[in-house]
Amino acid sequence: MPSSFKARAHYIARCETGWGSNLINLLTRFEFATLILAALSPTSWAKEMYCRLPKMGRPAYHPRMAPNPTAAPLLFDRALLRARQRRALRGGPATFLLDRVVEDMAERLHAVLREFADVAEVWTPGESLRTGDRFKSITRINLDSDYETLPLQPESLDLVVSALAFQFVNDLPGMLAQIRRALRPDGLLLAAMIGGDTLTELRQSFAAAEAECEGGVSPRVAPFADLRDIGGLLQRAGLALPVTDVDRIVVRYDNAFALMQDLRRMGATNILLERRRAPTRRATMLRMAQIYAERFADADGRIRATFDVIWLSGWAPHESQQKPLKPGSAKASLAEAVKKPRR
Repeated sequence: MPSSFKARAHYIARCETGWGSNLINLLTRFEFATLILAALSPTSWAKEMYCRLPKMGRPAYHPRMAPNPTAAPLLFDRALLRARQRRALRGGPATFLLDRVVEDMAERLHAVLREFADVAEVWTPGESLRTGDRFKSITRINLDSDYETLPLQPESLDLVVSALAFQFVNDLPGMLAQIRRALRPDGLLLAAMIGGDTLTELRQSFAAAEAECEGGVSPRVAPFADLRDIGGLLQRAGLALPVTDVDRIVVRYDNAFALMQDLRRMGATNILLERRRAPTRRATMLRMAQIYAERFADADGRIRATFDVIWLSGWAPHESQQKPLKPGSAKASLAEAVKKPRR
């Protein structure tokens, strides 16, 4: 679409009278009238008024502004996440997933023989991780802002840990790059996040119920990163020796509503920006629970809920770390070894 005001006005007028009539339906009548006035008026007030008009949820148009194609899309309402987590703490949180991750992280750190002096813990909900007296200093970064900028100085840390927080980050590659800059050479990132096929049963049940009862589907369960994607992001951030693995946890409940109650007590209910704002119809909820029980129940009638905890680790590069051999430096030929006859 043309960028100048006059060209935009002629473009929309042509759409109104001919081949592009659907485009004008996306604009309000007031916006269209203001656009025409802005294109024809010699004064600047009409143009300024048009620049301030909201464009269906997008930032106001300005002729000098261009969209940033490299900016990460905003998926999560971080302010709502803070509110939900505070509500969960007040009402008695469900911590069985966090407790398991904290225990596993302590074991993984115990297996690392390197000494870590300065440590940062990033956005772990609830209580801090069990670090004991092993570290000289520990900086806990809480979820106090909508922004995802970490208050960390370059090469100031030996270890960064996080538990069950990265799945709600809008710009995960950017955050990993920040952590990489904050690590000293041979510093370690160790984190656990929800991903993979987590809550796939709930996602499928909601989709089927909404399609049947309401004729459409709304986003209910957040999209989760895949194990291979996380490994690629670690490499992209410049971390060496990246390792990822998954711990699948299957929890059983009496019904879908018991599962949703636990998610509420974790502060992990729907925080998608594109979530449906209107209350869900009672018939849809009952149908969702019925579909869940039909498709994902065990023989005793209890339903299953899948939680995939993805573990990720990577090191800031250091000359002492293992490195791959240069191509052509091998001293033995694989082809000769294959041809060698068996005895």
